[in-house]
Amino acid sequence: MNTKQKIRASLDKSILWRLLRENIKSQRVYYIVASVAMVLVAGTTAGIAWIMRDVVDSLFETDNASRVFSVAMAVFGIFFIKGIATYVQVVSLSRAGNRIVARQQIKLYDKLLRQGVSFFNLTESSDLLMRVTQSAQAARTVIEIIVTSAVRDTLSLIGLLAVMFYQQPVLSLFTLVIGPLALIGIRRLVKKVRDIVQMETKSLAEIMKVIQETSRGIRVVKAFALEERMAERMFNAVKQVEKRANSIARLEAVTSPLMDILAGFAVASVIALSAAQLFGSAASTPGQLMSFVTALMMAYEPAKRLSRVRVKVEVGLRLVEMMFSLLDQPETLAEKDNPQRLPDGPGKITFDEVSFGYERDKPILSEFSLTFDAGKTTALVGPSGGGKSTIVNLALRLYDPQSGTVSVDGQDIRQASFETLRRKMSFVGQDTFLFSASVADNIRLGREGATDAEVEKAARDANAYDFIMKLGRGFDTRVGENGAFLSGGQKQRIAIARALLRDSPILLLDEPTSALDSQSEHLVQEALQRLTAGRTTIIIAHRLSTILHADRIVVIEGGKVAETGSATELLDQQGPFRTLYEHQYKNALQNK
Repeated sequence: MNTKQKIRASLDKSILWRLLRENIKSQRVYYIVASVAMVLVAGTTAGIAWIMRDVVDSLFETDNASRVFSVAMAVFGIFFIKGIATYVQVVSLSRAGNRIVARQQIKLYDKLLRQGVSFFNLTESSDLLMRVTQSAQAARTVIEIIVTSAVRDTLSLIGLLAVMFYQQPVLSLFTLVIGPLALIGIRRLVKKVRDIVQMETKSLAEIMKVIQETSRGIRVVKAFALEERMAERMFNAVKQVEKRANSIARLEAVTSPLMDILAGFAVASVIALSAAQLFGSAASTPGQLMSFVTALMMAYEPAKRLSRVRVKVEVGLRLVEMMFSLLDQPETLAEKDNPQRLPDGPGKITFDEVSFGYERDKPILSEFSLTFDAGKTTALVGPSGGGKSTIVNLALRLYDPQSGTVSVDGQDIRQASFETLRRKMSFVGQDTFLFSASVADNIRLGREGATDAEVEKAARDANAYDFIMKLGRGFDTRVGENGAFLSGGQKQRIAIARALLRDSPILLLDEPTSALDSQSEHLVQEALQRLTAGRTTIIIAHRLSTILHADRIVVIEGGKVAETGSATELLDQQGPFRTLYEHQYKNALQNK
């Protein structure tokens, strides 16, 4: 074994030990019950082989009816106990396994919720889906394999070997020569399985990615006639999974003919040898020989399962490793150990010498300072890539600045709890996201426990009530995945209703009307005027008609404040805002 293989083996042991340590203890009651049941299964399995001696011998004593009856009752008793124990074993292992899957999936999802936005920007959703679903199931499978192999199969094999040695010690010694030959062959298979499983998981993630991209981008797929290209991607991914799954199945299946050939050779040899022993000596009765052969035949199944353990565990450990790597990833945006509550206040936001870049060597904001007055609407305008959305992201604390501070009412938001920070803010973005639920449920996300009357009022104030009532079931109408059954303007007004219901002192708006037609924009602007009244509002807009009513307009260029003032003040002087205004309205007139 080379150095790389030693490291891999050591890592596998640590992963397996961690998996067992974290899960066996939490489900110990179920595993104890299952283990007791498996001990009974192992004992009754050996008992079946043992009782075969009395079954055969009693058949030669037809005049002894009481013995035949006793043997018959013993056989029934053994099978009855084995049946009940098997049922208890299966139910207990299933409950423990299902709970392990549920616990692991909850832990993985909680870990994802604690991650910052940057984590999701760098990690593909198909990879996350793979880890949350397949890895959690693999954790259950590995534990069940270990427990059943350690208890049921091992004890069954020990019990059957004991019967064999008791009935025919010489023949039993001969059969033990076969075992090491099987183990040598199995050892070679394990090394091949590892690499195949790693490649297979990548192909499974690719399948999930193709399905997600097809679902989300079906308009683009149809509009650009990409069906053939997407079908080819899916075909290649599926064929890769099929190829590697066949390779794993082939490697697992090799153990069966290997064990079958060796077992057949052992049984044939035992029969030949036993014939000479039986006819040459009166030491062995037909019942003893039958008991020995039965134990030998029954030992074949647990021995075959034990021979496959290494291969099956190796397959599961690759997925379990993916699960632990996600759980062990550092959180990209962590809450302080003892976070403070944001003080009650009007919602004044201050950026003080803030520097930030999504990549450290490419800053977007450099020593940026700006104050957003409480209860006032501040509009951010300027060219794309200037840092406007970054300012909103930092205010929401979706990211932390590399230097400088962002504070609300004088407190650094990095010291504040996420709960009090997010409760103080509402957000309406350009790409409105709606959950696959009813209209009322999506609005009520703004404030849990809001009454139907409050939800209805928020909808009216958002100019959404009329179109909601025209839907099939009114507020109980389901909107589909991400609001698929609604227009862009309808989705936006539901998002505004959600923000109105939240009734927070700070409002962050990122391009709320950019994708709307003129009629929808008019309705949304009316709703926004109600929403922004008396709130600290930061609004980003390329359509200047959306922000002409703002108390202050700030032009952002290259991560710095290029100009600031009211719309009237900025239009009275030659500057970037006036240039932008004239360019936009000139284009609008030319397009008419």
